[in-house]
Amino acid sequence: MHYDRLFSKDHEWLLSDDSKETATVGISDHAQESLGDIVFIELPDVGTKIAKSEPFGVVESVKAASDLYAMIDGEVTEVNDALAQTPELVNSDPFGAGWMIKVKVADSSQLDDLMTEDEYKTFVAESQND
Repeated sequence: MHYDRLFSKDHEWLLSDDSKETATVGISDHAQESLGDIVFIELPDVGTKIAKSEPFGVVESVKAASDLYAMIDGEVTEVNDALAQTPELVNSDPFGAGWMIKVKVADSSQLDDLMTEDEYKTFVAESQND
């Protein structure tokens, strides 16, 4: 269980530090399973400003290419460079070594719009029943 993480309807997760000033972002286990074997990831450069609900990168798998959407407004402070050489880390460890970017949070109130893990699991289950 990853109760400390928050989730979006775009199947991404966010883990903020205690101060809610910085956050680590990745895609959920459900997302990586749906995509299949990930073969390429395009991420923004450090210093890039990202805006909530806007694309910030791309994940390509053997099945499809999918945009990555920002969960909050902020500035990229770190990029997981390991993913350039080993994008499959997202498949094997989406909540750990497969993290994508770290962000300086611009507005911590935006975290309130995200789902807890239990809310996200309910959302996934309901969307699969549609």
